[in-house]
Amino acid sequence: MAGVVLAGVLLVGCGSPDAGSVPAPSSAPVSVPVSTPAPSSNDVLSPAVTRVLPTAWERLAASADRLDPAAGYPRSVDAGKSTWTTKPVDDWTSGFFPGELWLAHTMTRDPAWVARAQRWTDPIAGQVTRTDTHDLGFVVDDSYGAALDQTGRGAEQIVTAARSLATRYSPSVKAIKSWDTEGDDDKRGSWRFPVIIDTVMNLPLLDRAAALPGGDPAWKDIATQHALTASTTNMRPDGSIAHVAVFDPSSGQLVKRDTWQGADPDSTWSRGQGWAIHGFAAQARAAGNPELLAAARKAADWWLAHTAPGARVPSWDFSRPNEERDTSAAAVAASGLLDLAAQTGDARYRQVALETLDELATRDVAPDGPALLAHAVGGKPQDSEVDVGIVYADYYFLEAVGRAS
Repeated sequence: MAGVVLAGVLLVGCGSPDAGSVPAPSSAPVSVPVSTPAPSSNDVLSPAVTRVLPTAWERLAASADRLDPAAGYPRSVDAGKSTWTTKPVDDWTSGFFPGELWLAHTMTRDPAWVARAQRWTDPIAGQVTRTDTHDLGFVVDDSYGAALDQTGRGAEQIVTAARSLATRYSPSVKAIKSWDTEGDDDKRGSWRFPVIIDTVMNLPLLDRAAALPGGDPAWKDIATQHALTASTTNMRPDGSIAHVAVFDPSSGQLVKRDTWQGADPDSTWSRGQGWAIHGFAAQARAAGNPELLAAARKAADWWLAHTAPGARVPSWDFSRPNEERDTSAAAVAASGLLDLAAQTGDARYRQVALETLDELATRDVAPDGPALLAHAVGGKPQDSEVDVGIVYADYYFLEAVGRAS
């Protein structure tokens, strides 16, 4: 991991916390450094990024050791608070926290992270048979997929989850149905077959499972076809992304573009643009598909044109430049840009990703509390999780750091 000092922190137990707080460890941390020369060019991680990693490991270990997955999985931290708001294991975000723990093991090689990660991964086994959600990639691949990579265990859960996800694919629409919202008492109630850009992030589960014993090679075809559909329906001609593409499930025809988390149907929700960069790049790599690589580049070029050095972390929606910035969008995009740079050799993508990571590490690390990054936005139109620490911002920040190293 050239160009970065990745210090593993082994925390043995925690002291008695204040009510609801994630405490500092009660025993002295044991560092396991991987020493390399200090960064010396724009092509490596900045000192600001390397300096925050010990903080990331300390906060992550403290939360993992103190909290109980049976009581809920970390999701967000309100500004000024010192505790995670947790959600049950069936929440779409449950895979990110164990995913961070597996990333910590990958990046530090400290074996203490394996036990932590496995403890938080095991309860997710109960989610693999669900056919009512498109989010099984977020939930299962980020947890059990990482476990399979690092321990060789988890193939059965991966295959079962992929089989469940594949049931949501429509050959008519040539896409996976994202939400079952018919009859809801808001505008989504009229959406008979919505495809949200987020779903491209769940496709690696299908790719991984297709190659495993008991997997179906057709699942990789489903993943590729879904991404191709999204690249022409959720993506506008200029490379910007619409959050939702609504289809007629009978004819398979696109009915309209709309949004749920963006400011309006014609605006560009920043995390959705990040999902597109990351998701199209991942599926282009998995499938060796030049159309998807072109789609990833188109989404990335739009991002590059609408951010700038010193302002790589965008507002929650690009049409609302004076409103809250979204660190989760920036972290997702940075990680996707690094994948795209590796595939294309285009140095612009790596440079912008490194600038983004430096900005996050310089401006957006929470001064205290259990989350690493502050200033993320979950759902601004719903006034939900606005200007908070959020688990997937931390996950994609760490994923991007690992990719850049």
